[in-house]
Amino acid sequence: MKFTDSPVIELPVHNAILSIQQDNGSFHVGTSVWPCSLVLVKFAERWAPLPGPNLRPTTTPNPYAQLLDFGSKRGVELGAGCGAAGMGFYLLGLTDVILTDISPVMPALKRNLKNNKSVLAKTLKHSVLYWNNADQIKSLKPPYDFVLATDVVYIEESVGPLISAMEALVSDDGVILLGYQLRSPEAHKLFWEMSEKVFEIEKVPHEDLHPEYAYEEADEEEEGGRENGRYPMSLISGPMLKIKYSEEET
Repeated sequence: MKFTDSPVIELPVHNAILSIQQDNGSFHVGTSVWPCSLVLVKFAERWAPLPGPNLRPTTTPNPYAQLLDFGSKRGVELGAGCGAAGMGFYLLGLTDVILTDISPVMPALKRNLKNNKSVLAKTLKHSVLYWNNADQIKSLKPPYDFVLATDVVYIEESVGPLISAMEALVSDDGVILLGYQLRSPEAHKLFWEMSEKVFEIEKVPHEDLHPEYAYEEADEEEEGGRENGRYPMSLISGPMLKIKYSEEET
C-alpha cells in the first residue's frame, strides 16, 4: 500500500469500506489520516477472530487470537483524529468503543463519523479529551479492556500526560494497542523510558503486519543503525506494537 495525501482515504475492513476525509492543510495534526492508524486496523483485521458464525478457519496458528478477541469488550481511542482506527476496530467487533481527541479536532472527527454512519450503522461515541485533564478521564468511566492509540508520540511535553492517561484508562488485565512510528527522537526516548516503568511491552514483528499495509521506516537512523533496510525490532519495531498492562504496578 502507498500512503497518500488524497483528500479522501478509503480503508477496506472485511466487506465494508470506510471513506475518511482528511485536511492536510489544517494547522492541527489530527485532521490528517496518519499511516499507523491504517496499519493498526489492518493488523487487527488480519488476526482478529471473526465474530459468530463467521469464525476464521484455524488452519494456521494464530498467536493473536486471544489478544484480539473483541467480544463483549470496551475500548477507547486516544488521539482519534479523523477516526480511522476507532471506526475500523468497531467493524472488527469492538462495538463498545469511544473515540477521543482535543476540541479543535472534533469537527473533523464528527464529520467522518457522520459520513460513515451508513457503513457503521450508527454514529460512534466520541468525547473531548485532553490527556492531562483528570475530570475528562473520569467522565469516560474507565477501566477499558482496550486502549487504542496511533501516531501519538511526537511531542516531548505530551509524553507524560499520554502515559498517565493510558494508565488511568486501561484495566488491570487490559491491553494498549499502539501504532507507532518515530517522529521525535526526544519524545521517542522519553516515551520508552517512562513506559517501561509501568507497562509490560511486546513489539509485534514486522512480518505479522498486513502485507499490503506495512512499510519500512523512513526516519533518521538511531543508535544501532538499520538491519536489512528496516530498523531493528529492538529499537522501534516499525510501526506497530502492543503494550500489556503490568499487574505488578499499583
